[in-house]
Amino acid sequence: MADEGGSQLVGKSGGIVIPDDWPGYPLELFSYPEHYSPEDLECVYIPHGIIMDRIERLACAIMDDLGDHDIVLLCVLKGGYQFCSDLVEFIKALNRTSDKSLPMRVAFIRLHSYLNDQSTEDLHIVGAEDLSTLRGKNILVVEGIVDTGKTMKALLKHIEIFQPKMVKVTGLLVKRIPSGMETLPDYVGFEIPNRFVVGYALDYNEYFRDLSHICVISDTGKKKYKI
Repeated sequence: MADEGGSQLVGKSGGIVIPDDWPGYPLELFSYPEHYSPEDLECVYIPHGIIMDRIERLACAIMDDLGDHDIVLLCVLKGGYQFCSDLVEFIKALNRTSDKSLPMRVAFIRLHSYLNDQSTEDLHIVGAEDLSTLRGKNILVVEGIVDTGKTMKALLKHIEIFQPKMVKVTGLLVKRIPSGMETLPDYVGFEIPNRFVVGYALDYNEYFRDLSHICVISDTGKKKYKI
């Protein structure tokens, strides 16, 4: 699909494409926590309302594909918790109104691979000892953001040890970078440029998770909250 100017609106992942030259919205048009300075953020990249509308559509696609199967949503903490929570609520609503039903359980796993704004080779999986309960189950991995794909590749490899019946992945955001995932998630919210985004549970050294919108952190913000 393309608009009249020829710019792509839907990526190969099925996600909505945020173009490389998208400047975002001025911060003064939106509300955000007072404990953050306007200099901490460049812009509001994806407003909360657009995020919610997109998640509702993802829930519909998941219901169409997986309805009438029992699934376990494996939420990747911490950046995926808000996405997972809202996705569950939309699926619950569809369970009440759709001609299909999707029985769900939710499990959690915590991954850590970032230092400041750089993804590292040192991946820590917390909660992996509990994944034995996934044996023979239908799994939907719920991740807030996928960039290099190294973290997701390592997690999927680890999950396969426990012999699940099926594994699908949904990512709210997928970054367009040359070294990105060879295999894209099955359900994608947005494809975005290689910019460091925060908010909607995505963080920079544990800051900015409490933003409702997805925003681009500024260089000033990175310096201020660097560890």
